[in-house]
Order: sequence, then structure tokens, then C-alpha cells
Amino acid sequence: MTGVIGFFNSAEAWGGGEKWHYEVSRYLHENGIDVVVFAHRKSVLLEKLKKTNVPHIGISLSNMSILNPYAYAKVYQLLRKFNVASIIINLSRDLKIAGKAAKMAGVKRIIYRRGSAIPIENSLLNRYYFKDILTDVLANSEATKRTVLQNNPFLFPKEKITVIYNGINVDQLPKTSVEENGFRLLTLGRLEYQKNHEFLIRLAAELKQRHLNFQMIIGGEGRLRGALEKLSNELGVQDVVRFAGFIETPLEFINTADIFLLPSYWEGFGYVLAEASLCQKPIIAFNLSSNPELVIEGETGFLVPENDIDQFADRVMELYQDKEKRTAFGKNGFHHIVQNFDEQKQLRKLQDYLVNE
Repeated sequence: MTGVIGFFNSAEAWGGGEKWHYEVSRYLHENGIDVVVFAHRKSVLLEKLKKTNVPHIGISLSNMSILNPYAYAKVYQLLRKFNVASIIINLSRDLKIAGKAAKMAGVKRIIYRRGSAIPIENSLLNRYYFKDILTDVLANSEATKRTVLQNNPFLFPKEKITVIYNGINVDQLPKTSVEENGFRLLTLGRLEYQKNHEFLIRLAAELKQRHLNFQMIIGGEGRLRGALEKLSNELGVQDVVRFAGFIETPLEFINTADIFLLPSYWEGFGYVLAEASLCQKPIIAFNLSSNPELVIEGETGFLVPENDIDQFADRVMELYQDKEKRTAFGKNGFHHIVQNFDEQKQLRKLQDYLVNE
């Protein structure tokens, strides 16, 4: 199709959505496709783009911009100036401004990329944007796709919701880990409510009662660190629970684990699960959200009911006592990720989706 593919993201911080915009825009640009990225002028995304040849424009929007008619006018002018034919919007707040401005500017495809498996509220405003503004929805997992229509099956045409997974570079292999004393249970994620680290601290207390010789290593930073450390002290597991802080090299960190644990309440696409399988680690996670798409029950790991400490602990004990099963799960997980989530395959799917439809 003629025209430019635009990526619109007003977030200042760096996260999964920003990483996706950065990598996909670079891939398309390097393959000769005209793109432009509209990113917050103070964002990490924009700073990274400045080090590339990808066309980019700094913007400044906030949650209150929806009340400012000049914000709509500015976005409208930019879309017209760069001849944007398709636009990919990542944030719900951006949908309210960039989506509407794109509609006014005659943009042919207005795509909302949904990266969180949280049901969309069936509000009057959402019904307006999904029925009158958007032309396509791009989901990062089947679980995310289901949540789009969970509260209203008529919110958007199901056939216009496409699933393309976040890819992982399957050629990146971690350095060989150094053996450490003790059996290592490991997780990695922001110390926020969604990631449910409190469950792991209570799990540590249960495993300690079962006299398991282990270390629980929690990688990541966040607002709940103080509360989690306090709970660790209250439950008397501060000797077996360690907070590793922000992790610069995730694969090398994960590669030191014996078992990878993920107690999240939801995941749009559990990228860290893909990383754990790439490191050939057995996984224990909750049977919810997109986890079953990344973890094959009984083959690459175990999926247990949400917040079921007893069953979670049983699975840890099972893998602790069976090294051959740990090894088999790790190898199976590696093959599952390579076959289904290879970054280059997913990027080619995205290119076909954005350019040829």
C-alpha cells in the first residue's frame, strides 16, 4: 500500500510497548518501508530512535490533552504532513487523541495494538472508539484477543482482531552460569501488584516448613519493594529470599535458576517465560492469561490454579526431586519457543500484516 506507516506512542517511560514500537519500526525501515515514529519528546523511546536512521518526531501529550483542541489539530497536521496511511497506537489515552485525529486526517488503517490481557470496559467512550474510529486491533496473544470482547462481544468485529506474538531473538544464548550453593528458585519482573510477588514470599514460607534447602531470588525493582521486604521479615524467610534489584542482563540472570517461577495475575504476552524457556529452565506459573500459550503443561513446565500455594509448592518439590524432569522440561521449552516465537518469523508476519493487507 502507498503512504507511510506511523507509530504513535506518548509514554515517557520504557516498557514492552515502547520496545515493540522501537524494534518493529526499525525492522520495517531497514527493509525499505516508509515509517515515522511519533514519540514523547522526553521519552526513552525517542532517545533510542535518535541513535538510528528511523524517521521520528517528538510530541508532547498528557492525560489532559484530550480536553485541548490544539492537541488534536497538531496531531492531525503531523499525520497529513507525513502522508500517514496506517497508524499503530499503543496506549488507550493515545487512542482518544491520535485515533480521532487519524480519522479526521483520512488515515486508511487505524490500528490499536493491545498488549495487556485485561478486559476492555464496556463504556460509552470505548464503544465509540472501537465502532467509529478503529479499523483493526492487533493483539499480542490469544488471551489478549479474548479480553477485547470479554465484556461486550459486539464491541468490535472479531475477524478484525489479529494475533501476532511478540518475538524473541532465539539466537541469543546466555553465558554459562556459575554453580551456586542451594537450589535456586527465580523470578523476574517489576515489583508491582500485577506481578504478585507476595505469593512467592508466602510460598517461600511454605517451602521452608517443608525443609527444602533453597534460595528464592527475586529480580526487578518497583514501588512494592519495601512492603515485600517487610513481609519477608514478618514470615521469617529473609534468610532464603533475596531481592536482586534491577537486572541489566535478563538471560544471564535467568540462567542461574534451577526453576523459573511466575506468579503474575495476568500477562498480555509473558516475554519472561519465553526467555526462561530459551535458557532451558522448567517453569511453574498460574494457569491463566497467556501463560498456556507459552508453557505446555506437563511438557515444559507446570500450570497451577491462581494463588494455590499448596499445589505450587508440590510442583516445586516434584521438580526438586527429579533432575531428569527438570532437564526434559527445559529442552522441550527451548524447542517450543524456537518453533513458535522466533522474532524474525513474527516480524515477517507483522510486515505482511502492515504492508500487504
